[in-house]
Amino acid sequence: MDILLNPFHHFTIPFGYWAANFIGLVVDRSRDTLIAAKFPVHVFLEAIRDFLLSVPPSLGLLVVTAAGYLLGGVRLAALGFFCLVGVGLIGMWSDAMMTLAIVLVAVVISVIIGLPLGILAARSETLYRLMRPVLDLMQATPSFVFLVPVVMLFGIGDAPGVIVTCLFAIAPLIRLTNLGIRQVRADLVEAARAFGASELRVLYDIQLPLARPTILAGLNQTVLSSLSMAVVASMISVAGLGRVVLEGIGRLDFGRATVGGLGIVLTAILVDRYVQGLGAVRPQLARGSA
Repeated sequence: MDILLNPFHHFTIPFGYWAANFIGLVVDRSRDTLIAAKFPVHVFLEAIRDFLLSVPPSLGLLVVTAAGYLLGGVRLAALGFFCLVGVGLIGMWSDAMMTLAIVLVAVVISVIIGLPLGILAARSETLYRLMRPVLDLMQATPSFVFLVPVVMLFGIGDAPGVIVTCLFAIAPLIRLTNLGIRQVRADLVEAARAFGASELRVLYDIQLPLARPTILAGLNQTVLSSLSMAVVASMISVAGLGRVVLEGIGRLDFGRATVGGLGIVLTAILVDRYVQGLGAVRPQLARGSA
């Protein structure tokens, strides 16, 4: 009777045991490869973080404000100025620069890997069908679940934090790059080929420029996903604003957790608006030159 009421009490699959053995086997046989794969990420992150932390806050305010003016005019410049001033006034400047360094490195790596994959998926239906379930799984998996295999394979620290951030944030860029290229009008592509353009010229002169808004939307999603994951990655000893929030929660220090959360909000607003401004700057320049 018990078996009929609850058959899973007696018949279960030892999936956790299999997974633990598999990860242990991979780590034992690929330790040197994993260390080698983590090293360039660590070097790149250290260079960006040291650079951002070496910039005086006054100079950082000036550069960000000027960049905001070039990207979106006075309103974006004012927004960038007040966001950074707010971060500095609550004492989160250094932590915000650490978080920003992790986000920048993760986004650069995601673009280097994700943009070519999206282009290849758009040009090969077979590859897209193989990648689609993987992308679905990556986007459906909660952010905390990504931490488990990364910790087992690469350990804890800032470099594994960048790796897990890339894994979490790369899927939107691949999807929207593929979508943007597929949505380019077929007659334009065929006309370019009819005039003797090579496939590379068609890609760079026709498909990528016309797919640019969709690709930049994917980049914006990747940036925001990187920022959110960089906060979650504080659970594996990643420095930055996420660690401030985690420490505040662990100590039941509401003030510190609130300050860290406010720093995250200001940084997220700054990054989001500047990426959107980056997407609009080239059309504005084109209209101005016309």
